Amino acid sequence: MIVREASHHDVPAIAKVHVDTWRTTYRGIVPDEHLANLSYERRANGWYQILNHAPKDGNFTYVAEEEPGEIVGFANGGVERTGNPVYKGELTAIYILQNHQGKGIGRCLAQAVVERLSRSGINCMLVWVLVNNPACQFYAALGGKPVYEKELEIGGKPLIEVAYGWTDTANLRSS
Repeated sequence: MIVREASHHDVPAIAKVHVDTWRTTYRGIVPDEHLANLSYERRANGWYQILNHAPKDGNFTYVAEEEPGEIVGFANGGVERTGNPVYKGELTAIYILQNHQGKGIGRCLAQAVVERLSRSGINCMLVWVLVNNPACQFYAALGGKPVYEKELEIGGKPLIEVAYGWTDTANLRSS
């Protein structure tokens, strides 16, 4: 497996992974109509914007390839978006195709984000995740602790999001 920084050439594959993982992970959590209306093209447009603004936003994206050119997951991170006084970094997104989960790809992507944050002098981070998302177990296994909750709405349905935080990501870097 290869983990590398994403480029604009990767955007269609990132968008496909993003939409496909939402449809598998959030089935039964997010309204079916919302999942059905997700679009590779709209997601790709969003990812082009993210990558275009990344240098000035301090944002970065890594992809995981099982074989060269076969993107099976990605992670996005950067400076925490709200100016949190404790958690300076944020794992903004991490998605791995369902049939590639459980192989250590998520851990490698999270470590890439942590390493990049560390090079910027940021050694703490958080990630927001829907409370019913099975990935909560993944974040807990990586040493994240539930630190905040907030309500949001997706597809007209009220949902709870929980933030898992790491006050020191050193163990995640070396694990």
